Amino acid sequence: MTEKTLTRMDLSEAVFREVGLSRNDSAQLVESVLQHVSDALVKGEQVKISSFGTFSVREKSARVGRNPKTGEEVPINPRRVLTFRPSHLMKDRVAAGNNS
Repeated sequence: MTEKTLTRMDLSEAVFREVGLSRNDSAQLVESVLQHVSDALVKGEQVKISSFGTFSVREKSARVGRNPKTGEEVPINPRRVLTFRPSHLMKDRVAAGNNS
């Protein structure tokens, strides 16, 4: 497996090639979509992209953790965490890619 990372620039270039918008318009479209997704998540809304997966924010309560080196107990503050649950289609597609 290669360690390639898909970037915003890669996404806007793909929109440019496949949709036919200008490079500038493609970059603005990608930025707009990402902004809408992140705004919804900040508000605590769920973002569901059909055939891809669901992004959601989860509240984690305070708890006591442990420093693995010293064994000292450390309090962990409550926080919000981002979770992603891939769709069954995405799981199947990724699994099929492992066989090639």
